[in-house]
Amino acid sequence: MSAQEEFHDPTEGHGGSSIALFLALYLLVLAFFILLVSISTVEEVKSQAAMDSLSSTFTTILPPSLQLTAVSGSDGEVLAGQQFQQEVTQIFSTTIQVTKVDVIQPGRLMRVKLNSDILFETDKADIRPSNQPLLDRIVASLSSRPTGFRYDMEFIIGTAYAVGKSLPIGETLEIARAGVFAREMLGRGAPPDSVAIGIKHGDPKEISIWFYIRDIDEAQLKFIETKNGEKN
Repeated sequence: MSAQEEFHDPTEGHGGSSIALFLALYLLVLAFFILLVSISTVEEVKSQAAMDSLSSTFTTILPPSLQLTAVSGSDGEVLAGQQFQQEVTQIFSTTIQVTKVDVIQPGRLMRVKLNSDILFETDKADIRPSNQPLLDRIVASLSSRPTGFRYDMEFIIGTAYAVGKSLPIGETLEIARAGVFAREMLGRGAPPDSVAIGIKHGDPKEISIWFYIRDIDEAQLKFIETKNGEKN
């Protein structure tokens, strides 16, 4: 027997066993994760909170949809509302200088804050001519509500107290500006039931415009039938 025949490599013939060991470990890890998934439960509250947080963060930078389509159900309502919020955000961000845009509730409620002298002539109740296209685009958005939904807008301007803690009831610059804004919106074709104005104690330079997305049934009167058959 030669020296070459007597020499034996101890690692020879162990390649197959190494592959089998690696495969066994891989399958063991896979089985472990399958077990974790099978025994886990989804917490709807936390999941929805996470989704709402993501939607609120990124809704203002997503491109708006080209068309609002009629949808039904709660998920559809949120989707239609988010499309409307994206459109309103783009309108203000590309047309006028705003202080802040807040999506308070994705698909339901948002607020736009801006300086009154940006929208109106300084110390006047006249809307700046450069802002006329802004009003037209807002009217178009309010009017393009899908079947079963309504889009509402609330214009709120700050004002000082007249006496003590009472808001003014006479003609002031802030009241005049709110009235001019409402007349301009209605004159351009905004749905009359979608526009509301108001004043609150605060900085007269601050305007908040709230946008609401509601199911059309929310705006209908609910009659309650009494025991004697009458309705209230």
